[in-house]
Amino acid sequence: MAKNQSFSSCISSYNSIMADIEARRFSPIYLLAGDEGYFIDALAEKLSSSILNEAERTFNQITVYGLDSDPGKIVNLCRQMPMMGAYEVIIVKEAQQLSKIDTLVHYTSSPQSTTILIICYKNKEQGRGIDKRTAFYKSCVKSGVVFESVRPRDYEIDAWLSSYITSVGMTIEPKAMAMLKEHVGMDLSRMAHEVDKLAVSMSANERHIKDVHIEQYIGMSKEFNTFELSDAILKQDVARAMRIADHFGHNPKSYPLTLTITILFGLFQQLFLLNYHLWLSRRRGVPMPSDAELMPAIKVNNSYALRELKANVGRWDNRRVFNILGLMREYDAKSKGMDNGGLNDGQLLNELLLKIFTQR
Repeated sequence: MAKNQSFSSCISSYNSIMADIEARRFSPIYLLAGDEGYFIDALAEKLSSSILNEAERTFNQITVYGLDSDPGKIVNLCRQMPMMGAYEVIIVKEAQQLSKIDTLVHYTSSPQSTTILIICYKNKEQGRGIDKRTAFYKSCVKSGVVFESVRPRDYEIDAWLSSYITSVGMTIEPKAMAMLKEHVGMDLSRMAHEVDKLAVSMSANERHIKDVHIEQYIGMSKEFNTFELSDAILKQDVARAMRIADHFGHNPKSYPLTLTITILFGLFQQLFLLNYHLWLSRRRGVPMPSDAELMPAIKVNNSYALRELKANVGRWDNRRVFNILGLMREYDAKSKGMDNGGLNDGQLLNELLLKIFTQR
């Protein structure tokens, strides 16, 4: 199977492998590798629960860990014959910690039809991926399934999260999605866990996730979060923005300044790009691009966010926005301890907001 080059192709490959597992079309080798642990864990779990029934797993399914094993032991396990079943399943977790993993080629170059070997290799733990030039890697490609798990970029999260929420029979409003992403960051495993928790916690007739559900079941304030701060700034609601900033300042661990600045930088970057497209449209005397064309161009993932930007972009001309982007870079450095005058995160955020609102 060819390697994946993007998050979208990773999703396509993941879905294809899942479909094959559901149809009980198994391969003798699964090399599950990459930067994003969620897909590796999900595929390994699906395989471990699907290939053998519960009784067969007692005798024919063995899980080893890279740090506590070695290639010779794994090869010997793979060459065993199954007891009272069709397959012997060997799962190697944390394979990035396995010494001399390339020597597994002694097995992967000629695998047994009665053994299914599942290798879970998470690049992030080791800081590097598997060398694709090795005989081991090439033998896995030839004899089995090689899956490269790609970590999504920020702008790719919404589509994946919406799809996952739909898969559990639910929908979500934009504000609730923003709150959920803020709460868990870029961790897909935690996102899936929180969505699963909502699916179980909410009543059967409540299938649309709102901000009140995030507050009730996940424990995040629907009033004090970066989504609300961004909204207040966008609408130039100074009092609300400063109230939220004060709450952030009293809870720096829950609202790290570096993350807040990153999110606000993204907001003003979107305003800058939207202003540019407005200017380009006027200059050329042509209509503005459609919303479907505009969303990827200005890196907006949902129509609600685009609608809010378009409604408020008139408050922010690009000369002002350009200066604010410069402020963001300055305060990002200050948040990391550079020339901050001894101010804490809360004081720095208040200072930044005052400069944003008074910038002309």
